[in-house]
Amino acid sequence: MRILVAEDDVRMAAMLRRGLGEDGYAVDVVGDGLEALWQATEVEYDAIVLDLMLPGADGFEVCRRLRQANRWAPVLLLTARTDVRDRITGLDSGADDYLAKPFSFSELAARLRALIRRGSPRRPTVLSAGTLRLDPAARLAWREDTVLELSAKEFALLELFLRHPGEVLSRARILEHVWDFAYEGVSNVVDQYVAYLRRKIDRPFGIEQLETVRGAGYRLLANARSSTVDVAG
Repeated sequence: MRILVAEDDVRMAAMLRRGLGEDGYAVDVVGDGLEALWQATEVEYDAIVLDLMLPGADGFEVCRRLRQANRWAPVLLLTARTDVRDRITGLDSGADDYLAKPFSFSELAARLRALIRRGSPRRPTVLSAGTLRLDPAARLAWREDTVLELSAKEFALLELFLRHPGEVLSRARILEHVWDFAYEGVSNVVDQYVAYLRRKIDRPFGIEQLETVRGAGYRLLANARSSTVDVAG
């Protein structure tokens, strides 16, 4: 079993190398995020121990870019931060587990064994309709080769449409899935966000794919068509 340890604290890195080596792993150690990214794309690892605060590129960025490069070795993220939001960001970036510093080596070893038993996750499905694509795990969306800059709600809305291409989705259904039952905001929030989404996925490319079905809701066509008229909203 081969493990990559990305840790810039020399003493911590030495402890991990020694402990994991004694457990029978082959261990490679790097101290820079960009070096970790290069190493993990060149070598097949059974697991990666990734410190959050690395020079060059932080753990979030390294993990995101590994997943974008289709490298799916389980990642255990080490973080000295206690903010839950940072841990959530790490998991959303593609990490499989996290461990807060300070930690006991026995716990780290147990978590690594669990990740290795689980194995590399299957590549998540990339949703697509025509030239529009979305990767739910990497939290990325593209039109052709252009990465789309979407807010969290716009991303969730596009994901919903891409899971139901060609299907008319009512405003109530969209509100239920993208917001929640308890949402008490403005009544036209769905229309507003559909308009925001169109301005990012359709109009810059001169096409129409997200259409209004009057009296029923909205539909994402399986394939885009050329835009002839610029209609607001």
